Amino acid sequence: MSDSANYKLFINGTWRSGADGANLALINPATEQKFGHVAVASVSDLDDALTSAEGSLLKWSNTPARERGALLVRAAQILKAKIEPAASALSREHGKTVAEAKGEYSRAAETIEWNGLHAEELSASYAIDQKRAIVPEAIGVVAAFTPWNYPAVLNARKLAAPIAAGCPVILKAAEETPSAAVYLTEALKEAGIPAGVVGLVFGHPPMISEHLLSSPIVRVLSFTGSTPVGKQLAKLAATNLQRCVLELGGHSPVVVFEDADLSKAVSAISEYKFECAGQSCNAPSRILVARAIYESFLSRLVQTAERIRVGLPDDPDTDMGPMANARRLEAMERLTKDAVSRGATVETGGKRLDRPGFYWAPTILSNVHHDSQVLHEEPFGPVLTVAPFDTIEEAIVRANATEFGLASYFFSESSEVQKRMIRSLSAASISVNHLKGVSADAPLGGIKQSGYGYEGGVEGLRSFQNMKLVNSANGVLVD
Repeated sequence: MSDSANYKLFINGTWRSGADGANLALINPATEQKFGHVAVASVSDLDDALTSAEGSLLKWSNTPARERGALLVRAAQILKAKIEPAASALSREHGKTVAEAKGEYSRAAETIEWNGLHAEELSASYAIDQKRAIVPEAIGVVAAFTPWNYPAVLNARKLAAPIAAGCPVILKAAEETPSAAVYLTEALKEAGIPAGVVGLVFGHPPMISEHLLSSPIVRVLSFTGSTPVGKQLAKLAATNLQRCVLELGGHSPVVVFEDADLSKAVSAISEYKFECAGQSCNAPSRILVARAIYESFLSRLVQTAERIRVGLPDDPDTDMGPMANARRLEAMERLTKDAVSRGATVETGGKRLDRPGFYWAPTILSNVHHDSQVLHEEPFGPVLTVAPFDTIEEAIVRANATEFGLASYFFSESSEVQKRMIRSLSAASISVNHLKGVSADAPLGGIKQSGYGYEGGVEGLRSFQNMKLVNSANGVLVD
């Protein structure tokens, strides 16, 4: 594996520089200083990755699922032993605190291990009746694309399920946070993954996506990222009818009812929102509060946000580090200015902090006009809007008033309210009286403009299998 400031490509079982010798600089978001570089893949590198993946497919898909699963379990154990240096590297690249990075790597190891433990049972044939059976088989080579915000977890999702199903993967990981993909790939290599089953490339995203998806070798596209980019990739995938798993943007509401435990709600919202400086598609971005408790809730939320310690990500006293890049700072400034120009009140924050690094203060906006960009565009940063509502009907309409449908949250102790909200909220994931991400054993998907297909759990592994129907007049044999 490359040293911590010089990340390479992994093709056909070997770490190597790009054929053209090109590199991209790595920037520490806490200091704005360059500290290393990552190799850029050329067309010839991508062709090598495609050839080696195609060459490994038959052997890997015919490797007993028990062996594939055991390899993943070994890789998870190897990764767990490297969490300290891996988290430190991720924190330097991304700006999230070391504690957040450690927690993310634990989830990544859990994801790899879960798929390893379930590879055999989910690859087994099963009978429908005495004459019919389903035989799962690997669908083929996967092209996977991941963003920079949660690279350890997202790369683990992209790698573990297809590998368990018997599919080789070419992973195009985020250039701004390359170390996570490198650590995961190295763990798989140490665990004994055959050459060609995992390829890792970095470089220029449009060129890489167009080249990989134009190849009939690729049978599945797996992408996590923005909705506009997801739509572009889906168009490319349509040419070769490549199966798509798309986890796209979000704009998640939280509805706080009058009977909610305010202290619990404020604490849970603040903790989940400002983790990773709010750069999560599942993070809440729009809070709706029953009018009777609105002022009290707003006051507590502002006080909680103002107590967040923003600082260097490797300082154990830091609660929130910098944003990952200058682009996110520009977005926070643009969205905040637009809201204020339409009459919004900045309850706290609303500005870049006066220090080196990409730091934006935790921001709470009230009195936000319904035409404000921040209510329609995913903020993807430490900005929250808060507004009152009068009836449950109003809360439902406003919670659903977005093109996205990834996650929704609400707080109420009433069983009737809970039942109605669960039925009415238009989101793929709903959390009641807490805010929580999706674990490795559960399917994560999106509806509306948040994508389609599933990652995680049984459904996530099935995304990389063809379910072959076998009919036999004399009865079928099931392994």
